[in-house]
Amino acid sequence: MKKVLHIVGARPNFMKVAPIHRAISERGALEQKLVHTGQHYDVKMSDVFFTDLGMPAPDIHLGIGSGSHAEQTAKVMLELEKVFASEKPGIVSVVGDVNSTLAAALVAVKMGIPIAHVEAGLRSFDPAMPEEINRVLTDRISHLLLTPSADADANLIREGLEPERIRLVGNVMIDSLLAAREKALRLSTLQDMGLVARGYAVCTLHRASNVDDAQVLTGLLSALGHVASRLPVVFPVHPRTRRRIAELGLGASLERTPGLRLVDPMGYLEFLALTSQARLVFTDSGGLQEETTVLGIPCLTVRENTERPITVDIGTNLVVGTDPVRIRQAADRILDGHEKKGRVPELWDGRTGERIARLYEEFLGVGKASRRTGANRIVSSAPEAEHHPV
Repeated sequence: MKKVLHIVGARPNFMKVAPIHRAISERGALEQKLVHTGQHYDVKMSDVFFTDLGMPAPDIHLGIGSGSHAEQTAKVMLELEKVFASEKPGIVSVVGDVNSTLAAALVAVKMGIPIAHVEAGLRSFDPAMPEEINRVLTDRISHLLLTPSADADANLIREGLEPERIRLVGNVMIDSLLAAREKALRLSTLQDMGLVARGYAVCTLHRASNVDDAQVLTGLLSALGHVASRLPVVFPVHPRTRRRIAELGLGASLERTPGLRLVDPMGYLEFLALTSQARLVFTDSGGLQEETTVLGIPCLTVRENTERPITVDIGTNLVVGTDPVRIRQAADRILDGHEKKGRVPELWDGRTGERIARLYEEFLGVGKASRRTGANRIVSSAPEAEHHPV
């Protein structure tokens, strides 16, 4: 039986892999294994997500841990080479834009193993973002480019990638959201925190450009303080952000800020219960921009750009940068009732995992999808691994 190896490393990956893994299991035409690199290794940043998403424990856990970008990427590559040699997958499935994504793609292409990149084609056009480098390079060497929206297709075509490699499949992370939403809403999260629906805001901050720069981080926290004077702000603090707050000596003042609640990172269901009933979300996360668009929650993205412009063009997202004055003004407009209305993009319908599972069967020449559509159409158009310079 042909084998799919799913590579995950950080918690945004888990929400994207879970629906694909589930769909492949239900269809039964392919063998699959889940490889966790351990890029996120904290229980709240990793383990609890497997439970919340109904995913099995990883078949292989590399336990890489933290490090510089180069160190982390190199360690993942060294360990994955052994895994790929042992497992002999028919295709390596990578998701998103973290270091583990690029590391897996580089190892696979050097070993002549086909690569499928889920969430291909997203671009912020900011070369200073490590994630942007990971996206561009992974797309360049992948055989199947599975995109969440039409703008991603356009980006890939503009970069000269063959149309035959591109498949618009929709947003697989929304599969997880829609499958888990009712269960999340049954949790007592709001009651336990003394909150009421639509009566609070949620904030997440973790990107280096926001957290590592003392002036930027201080400005963002001051803007949060302003919003917290109008309604409670729940701030699940990423470990990186918490360390930086401590280094800058800001912890005590933040704890004393009226209305601002610093809490530990949450599991997927608990956090979904919180975001889906919020009045407003502040974030520098990519996935949360998409989730809030589907949930109909106003989102302020505290970055200078986004790789998910569809959430701005037709969704509920506004990119407001990091100027605290601009952030306060945008938040005040929303809280005063002038929020942006949006709609859900095409194919963000909860069935993307199933579409991807069918494409993997087609690519590998197995199952009903292969017999119906003809595997050769994709296989013959996929570039040979050794033809891609690295």
